[in-house]
Amino acid sequence: MLNQRIKELRLAYGISQVQLAAQLGVSKQCVSNWENDNIQPSIDMLVKIASFFSVTTDYLLGLIDKQFLEISGLSSQQITHLNFIINDIKAAAGNVKTAGGTK
Repeated sequence: MLNQRIKELRLAYGISQVQLAAQLGVSKQCVSNWENDNIQPSIDMLVKIASFFSVTTDYLLGLIDKQFLEISGLSSQQITHLNFIINDIKAAAGNVKTAGGTK
């Protein structure tokens, strides 16, 4: 699961293995080995990967499927605006209930 999550997140961010490696201070081969499930990152590196992608280590490890957004420092109005955007995206994908309780 960890190898899949790293690759999925890297691709979602639109960065190469080389770019991720540079951000994390490791070699491209190291990232490749993680993604191919040849080796596992250390605990310290797992935390660094989670921080880079703004996900929890539990998400990376496949213990939970939820992702969270860091919204500290945003106003209530900004948070509300983000919620509208997220709900619009989910509705477009058919994944959210409207205020009335139906899709």
